[in-house]
Amino acid sequence: MKAESTKDNITYKIPEREDKEFDVSSLVTEEPDIDGTDIENAEITDTTAPKNKLEHLSEEIIDFEKDTRLLLNDYYAELIDKTEKNEETGELYDSIEREIKSLKNTASNLSRARKRVAIMADELSTSFNDVRKGRRLVIAPPANIEIDYKEEKTKHFAQGINFYKLFLICFIGSFAGVIVELLWCLIRNGYVESRSGLVYGPFNLLYGAGAVALTLALYKYRNRNATISFFGGMLVGSVLEYVVSWGQETFLGSRSWDYSQIPFNLNGRICLLYSVFWGILGVLWMKIIYPSMANIILQIPNKIGKVVTWILCAFMIFNIAVTIATTYRWSQRVEGNPADNVFEKFIDEYFPNERMEKIFANMKFD
Repeated sequence: MKAESTKDNITYKIPEREDKEFDVSSLVTEEPDIDGTDIENAEITDTTAPKNKLEHLSEEIIDFEKDTRLLLNDYYAELIDKTEKNEETGELYDSIEREIKSLKNTASNLSRARKRVAIMADELSTSFNDVRKGRRLVIAPPANIEIDYKEEKTKHFAQGINFYKLFLICFIGSFAGVIVELLWCLIRNGYVESRSGLVYGPFNLLYGAGAVALTLALYKYRNRNATISFFGGMLVGSVLEYVVSWGQETFLGSRSWDYSQIPFNLNGRICLLYSVFWGILGVLWMKIIYPSMANIILQIPNKIGKVVTWILCAFMIFNIAVTIATTYRWSQRVEGNPADNVFEKFIDEYFPNERMEKIFANMKFD
């Protein structure tokens, strides 16, 4: 319904207003509903969907904006008329101020709604392409949306982001990172050299910590486009690498890498080249490695999952403690300090310099 107002022989159509605030952003939900459809077995068809409620509403908002523009023209005309005639304008001023506040609130709501709808469109597009790409390839990781669905369906002990999943990601990442670096060393140098960061087993916590950091930082964007994962990976990897290098040098007096000879480095701890590598790793992580790893974790039955996780956690804590003690004692021996007690003599006997040098082939002491 529209009312008409006439000023100076000009007729304006003024929309009737209700004293009811309408929040457009309330129509945008944070999480899409899962209707129970089996994603794995669902058929992907090419259909032209009818306009949804949001699209209809957006068109109505555009039409309503035109009507509101006519209302504003009426305000302009009345304001000029009353000002020229020196008539009372207090009530008109109040109406205009209310309209200004209402328009600002509307602009804020529409801005938030636009951002959230754009995110939903990107998530749907990315998830759809990931699922469709997986169907075309013989060997392909499951899409992240499939992982989310299976975890919710089975009420898995490592569902979403929790301690169990993060620890298992750290454990697997610490192991897989060492294996990949061993293969790279073999291909590049023609020989195998230890890349372990702990005394027991082929584990390097830098890779595990990097896997956890990438997961925590990028999990929210797992169903978004690869650009976010790239720049997120660059930032997370560079910060992690710098902090670990600084901590190792500060507390252990050693450095495991030095980028001083590579252009665009920062204190030799990080450099642009490896930051770009971290960015590429961020994309690979969220699109291939994480869903593959999460799919492996999904295979662990709920009945034994938590018990296995705690056993592995106890082993890693013990491994870390022994590594710190033996590395510290190694640095003391390099400085020429003899063993002062039974524990240090035990370390010297079972973890001599020769053994430590084989485990930590690239470790250097200042």
